[in-house]
Amino acid sequence: MATKSFQSIYHNHHSLLNHHYHNHHIEIAPSTLFLKPTTTNTPNTISTSSLSSTKTFSISPTTSLSTPSSTQAISFDLLQQHLSTQNFREADEETRRLLIVLAGEQAQKRGYVFFSEAQFISEADLKAIDDLWRQHSNNKFGYSVQRKIYGKVNNDFTKFFIKVGWMKKLDTEVEQYNYRAFPNEFIWELNEDTPEGHLPLTNALRGTQLLKSILEHPAFKPTEEELLQAKAAGEDMGNGVTGLKGFMDGSKSKRVLKSDYSF
Repeated sequence: MATKSFQSIYHNHHSLLNHHYHNHHIEIAPSTLFLKPTTTNTPNTISTSSLSSTKTFSISPTTSLSTPSSTQAISFDLLQQHLSTQNFREADEETRRLLIVLAGEQAQKRGYVFFSEAQFISEADLKAIDDLWRQHSNNKFGYSVQRKIYGKVNNDFTKFFIKVGWMKKLDTEVEQYNYRAFPNEFIWELNEDTPEGHLPLTNALRGTQLLKSILEHPAFKPTEEELLQAKAAGEDMGNGVTGLKGFMDGSKSKRVLKSDYSF
C-alpha cells in the first residue's frame, strides 16, 4: 500500500495498520496461542482517497434495491498501470478505491465498505481485479490466492495472517507474533521472500467480517477439482463451517484463541 500514505486512505475510519500493530501481539507456547480479547463486533471497513483514471475497461454497475450504485463506467487502467510497473503500494490503494465504488452509493458516500455490501460487488468485477493482480505477480498476489490459503488453514484468521505475512515472528524465547507496522514493514515488491497472498491488503481494524466476505465471495468459489483436493487433504475451502473448529474446539486444536484482529 508512493506518495500517498496509507494513513490518508483510512483518514475517516482509522488505518488498517496503524498504532494497533505496535501494541498487540500473539504469544505462542509450544501448544497454546493467545490473542488479546476484544468485544468489538462492528463491521469491517475499508476506505481510500479518490484517484483519477481514464475510461477503457468497464466495470459492471452494482445492482441492489437497498444500495443502488452509479451506472458510470469505471476504468481498470490505473490498477493495471500500477501493477504492470510493479508499483504494488499504489495498486493496493487503487484496489480499495475500486471496491468502494463497486459496493454502491452508500459506500461511496461514507468512504468505506461495510462487510454486508461486499455481496453487491459482481463476480465479474472482482474476478477482473483478481486477474490483474495474479497476472502481474506470477500468481503470487490476489484475492483468489488468499482464498486458497484461507481454506488451507481451515478459515483460521490467525494462521492466515501469519501465512500471508501480515504478522511477523518476534525474536524472543517464547514464540511470539506481532502485527506488522504500516507501511514500512509490509512488502511492496515481488521477490522470492515475499509471502504468497501478501497483497492486496484488506482492512481488519473492526474485525474480519469484510475480509471474510471477500474471500468467501462467489467470485472465488472453489472449483470441483479444488474441493476434491481439499477434501483429500482434510482442508476447508472457505464455506465458513469447518473452518470454525479452530476457534471452538480447543481439545483438538490445543489452542486458546481469543480473537483480536484490530490491525
